[in-house]
Amino acid sequence: MTPLALTGIHTDIGKTIVAAVLSETLGCDYWKPVQAGGLARSDSNVVRELLSNPHTTIHPEAFRLNTAASPHVAAQIDGVSMDLNDLNAPVSAHLLIETAGGAMSPMTTQHTVADVIAHHGWATVLVVQHYLGSISHTLAAIEALCSRGVNLLGLIINGESNSDSEQFICNYAQVRVLARIPHLAVLNRASIAHTAEHLRMQLVPELTPWIHT
Repeated sequence: MTPLALTGIHTDIGKTIVAAVLSETLGCDYWKPVQAGGLARSDSNVVRELLSNPHTTIHPEAFRLNTAASPHVAAQIDGVSMDLNDLNAPVSAHLLIETAGGAMSPMTTQHTVADVIAHHGWATVLVVQHYLGSISHTLAAIEALCSRGVNLLGLIINGESNSDSEQFICNYAQVRVLARIPHLAVLNRASIAHTAEHLRMQLVPELTPWIHT
């Protein structure tokens, strides 16, 4: 079973929140390949604190870098060598991977997130948040992924919906919205579980292969 990767159209658009909701919904395992900075409050720890389901295993990161920077810069500052084949996913029947930054953010000194995803053949969903310029960022991310042969399953909208933007993106790029994660005013186990319960009732076939059974 190929892992399911989460990437985004930009940094700081809520991939970790989406990862927590999906992990709670599916009961799948979770893995963040690289954590650069914020080690005491890592994304893995945030997801662990937000989950209620008994099935998800949080796999340790391949790289825990001290410097809060883009992974390729953090690795250089920390004196760490990092290449495509150093980012092999842990063995798991149902694994969700949260990547760093956006689809075209650098991961190694020579490769972007999209390159890493394509190299490993991970199925992918793209996290989208609406703001001025997000249509361009979304279409560019889709093109970057698809031009590399990535199996892009669709989009997850994080936050407020925008029907006009979504219609244009979906029609132009021939993709579909797989799920919508509303803005969560309070972020805790209860709000994640509540959001996951609603998502589970509307779960699309594209995501069901990653359900823990």
